[in-house]
Amino acid sequence: MKLMLAIIADQDTEAVISSLIENKFRVTKVASTGGFLRKGNTTLLIGTEGKRVDEGLEIIRNACADSTEIGHHKATVFILNVGSFKQL
Repeated sequence: MKLMLAIIADQDTEAVISSLIENKFRVTKVASTGGFLRKGNTTLLIGTEGKRVDEGLEIIRNACADSTEIGHHKATVFILNVGSFKQL
């Protein structure tokens, strides 16, 4: 099991979440702020099986708009191993 922490621009949030849900990923949205000039961004928590990480990355890559800003990335994604997972 993996946890993907995806930090994306606010304007890409709905497109990314919709695309992930359409492809049967579970997503939790967390509002966050950071980066240059404190521009708004969103952090997505995506729990998935390890074999679906590449698929999730591709969905995020395709759903984020291209930026015209130099040095700006579409998303920053951290992929973490999950020791255990429980739903209560």
